[in-house]
Amino acid sequence: MIYALKRGLTRGLTGALGVAVLVAGAFVAAPTPVAAQQQIVISGQVQPGLWVDPDGCLHWVADGGIEGYMEGRVNPENGMPVCLDVNPCGVANTDTLFHTDSARLTGAGRAHLQQFFGQTGAYAYAIYGHTDSRASDEYNMRLSERRARAVANVARSVGARVAREIGYGERRPVAPNDSAANMQRNRRVEIVCYR
Repeated sequence: MIYALKRGLTRGLTGALGVAVLVAGAFVAAPTPVAAQQQIVISGQVQPGLWVDPDGCLHWVADGGIEGYMEGRVNPENGMPVCLDVNPCGVANTDTLFHTDSARLTGAGRAHLQQFFGQTGAYAYAIYGHTDSRASDEYNMRLSERRARAVANVARSVGARVAREIGYGERRPVAPNDSAANMQRNRRVEIVCYR
């Protein structure tokens, strides 16, 4: 009797498991009409390149339009990051480059920048815009960003690679904004060369 009970229980469990697997298989194997109609197609081109971080270190990048990928570039012999020398290679007072209270370059300022970027020969550049503290912080941030972008556009126009362009407004002064001479020193565009 115990044997018959054991055998019946085993058959019952085996049968129940078989039905459960069959039912689960039906749910997995049979696509729903909505899923059959929604086919995800991913297309596009992957754009490979190099990105230079603020320390001058290189990173391999690939962007397919949906999702990007970045990997630090390392020397295969020692595993150390590959970094460029970073040094400030130009500081220009914005009074000589731009019209007053504007991000529009003067003719002389544009010519000076074209000559500078055409002859410097760095791998890439970082461009930082700065202002004095006469206007509001928000206004100065926007003005310094527009000025950095204007200088970066001149660099790109002569074939130079611009790694970054940032406006700092009045937040990184080189002198206290307590006199006209000091304010003039703070109104500047700094150009950093990656070599």
